[in-house]
Amino acid sequence: MDSDFSIYDIILCTIGIAHISTDPKMEQKYYAINRDLPILIAKKAKMAGVKQFVFFSSMIVFGDDLQINETLFITNTTKPKPSNFYGKSKLEAEIQLLQLVSEDFCVTVIRTPMVYGENCKGNFQKLISFSRKAMIFPDIPNQRSMIYIFNLCEFVLNCLYNNITGIVYPQNSEYVGTSSIIECARKCQGKSVHFITIFNPLLYLVSRRIGLIRKIFGSRIYDRKLSPNIEAYNIFTFEESIQRCVQSIKTVP
Repeated sequence: MDSDFSIYDIILCTIGIAHISTDPKMEQKYYAINRDLPILIAKKAKMAGVKQFVFFSSMIVFGDDLQINETLFITNTTKPKPSNFYGKSKLEAEIQLLQLVSEDFCVTVIRTPMVYGENCKGNFQKLISFSRKAMIFPDIPNQRSMIYIFNLCEFVLNCLYNNITGIVYPQNSEYVGTSSIIECARKCQGKSVHFITIFNPLLYLVSRRIGLIRKIFGSRIYDRKLSPNIEAYNIFTFEESIQRCVQSIKTVP
């Protein structure tokens, strides 16, 4: 790296690869990008006199989703338990980065829950698109900690202004279930949805074997005590954020 970091006060490290592959051949690439590269950058930044290093980690360090009828409730005593090399590489990066903290160099580790927003990639965007046709949907009472991208941006600004050091846990003010996302998206489209429970027993059963079902209907939340001053950065409500996501889809050619 030939970049001159001495001209910067803060480095935001968003480098990373996520759920691209579970192929064991990819393992070393995950560690190289998610762990080794951020550590290298942080060390160079510290030597150059940078005051703060912000590392975007993930809720994934606590493991994958549980079965549908179980909740992963994360508190300040919950120990990280990553289940794959994506989570392990993030956790190992966190540990080594926090060892660099000194009086003149603070490290902020942001363990984000699911981040969503306009035209984002992944399962959330598919869910919003699916809502257009979802006249019926399974009524499963799951809960998620999530954060809208602009709420996350506001949270990051607060971390920068206050020189926050350590691990932080941003989230929306509301825990949200998958059915709530569908219902809100349909409402923003001027439509309604009918929730049914007839398939719930089958979904509970297949969630034991199929990870995608757990991702859609699983429950994984941060204790609100992990997220102090939550209203300070939640500049958009859940309903407002879904409205903006629905409108963005309408404007895409």
